[in-house]
Amino acid sequence: MPSAEISERFLAAIEPHRRILYKVARTYGRSIEEREDIVQETVVQLWRAWPRYDPSFRFTTWMYRIALNSAISWRRRERTQTQHLHPEGEDLLAGVAAAESGEDADVVLLYRCIERYGDLDKALLMLYLDGQEQREIASVLGLTPTNVATRIGRLKERLRADFRAPGHL
Repeated sequence: MPSAEISERFLAAIEPHRRILYKVARTYGRSIEEREDIVQETVVQLWRAWPRYDPSFRFTTWMYRIALNSAISWRRRERTQTQHLHPEGEDLLAGVAAAESGEDADVVLLYRCIERYGDLDKALLMLYLDGQEQREIASVLGLTPTNVATRIGRLKERLRADFRAPGHL
């Protein structure tokens, strides 16, 4: 199959689900620049994996899996490279970037809260908040549906506690 046709099929498959890229990037990237890097890295990884995509599986499951793995890997590499850099006012800059992007204050607060969670918890919350069924979340993350249900229940309680605690965020 000619390269142009493969590229067109790839872009046609990705386009209707591109918001997945931005949700994952928003969950794992702090700044606009980091989010752009994560989206770019994810598209590269999707392109590399495209020849191995099995159409018998849901496309969104495959895409979420690659996007989450790419974002988590990117975050780990970034953390390793910048572990000794602690710019003052990082939280202030993150708040300014969120305000400039026009996000709702409640959404910004939710993402600030989620930033504190581990990679798996971030992924679980993002998929849950995106309206994915527990069976789909389990498939994306390689967990059992029972494990997903238990973890989501615990995360909901943790979120409630975080939002109730004065001055916690």
